[in-house]
Amino acid sequence: MARTVWDSSVGKKTVMAVSGLIMLLYLVVHMIGNLKIFFGPGEFNHYAHWLRTVGEPFMHYEWTLWLIRVVLVVAVVGHATSAYQLSRRDIRARPSKYAHKKARASYATRTMRWGGIILGLFIVWHILDLTTGTVHSGGFQEGHPYQNVVDTFSTWYGNVIYIVAMLALGLHVQHGFWSAAQTLGVGSRSRSRDRALKTIANVLALLLTAGFIAVPVGVMTGVVS
Repeated sequence: MARTVWDSSVGKKTVMAVSGLIMLLYLVVHMIGNLKIFFGPGEFNHYAHWLRTVGEPFMHYEWTLWLIRVVLVVAVVGHATSAYQLSRRDIRARPSKYAHKKARASYATRTMRWGGIILGLFIVWHILDLTTGTVHSGGFQEGHPYQNVVDTFSTWYGNVIYIVAMLALGLHVQHGFWSAAQTLGVGSRSRSRDRALKTIANVLALLLTAGFIAVPVGVMTGVVS
């Protein structure tokens, strides 16, 4: 039964919708945590340490954090795989171009595929930069996330990579949230509900983009140093 659901287009769209909402919830929490950097190194470093001790003593050190990471990896893989397979299925269904042009889609809709690729590459870079320190500039300091963040955004390329990715994220969320609601049957009942969902999608996209970009801007302007 699970294989039958997965093989169907509806099943893949449902996987995309659910995994996308899981990642969206994580992004909202992650953004709020990131903004703690404006309260100084003590507050930010304490927050980073707290993430590793959540659930203690029932959960061992970092167990909760690793559980969250596993859920996120499953969500990302499921989301990306579903998107790729649906895209290939769509291409096979219409190998030649339409005789008549369809109505022009929104910019966010037309950039979903490339936005997903940009975000996928960014996730890899972000982990190598601030989690493992493999590509980190200025000398990665284990247990000092505040200084590591400042080091990253003290380089021009660190700012460019991050800001471009966050702009892509905003566009992705703007269309993705509304699309997920449609897939799950939330927005198809009335026009007023559909407009409300689009408004929520726009607000979420704006808040996430502004919230995440505020950190590199804070470092560049010297507010965070």
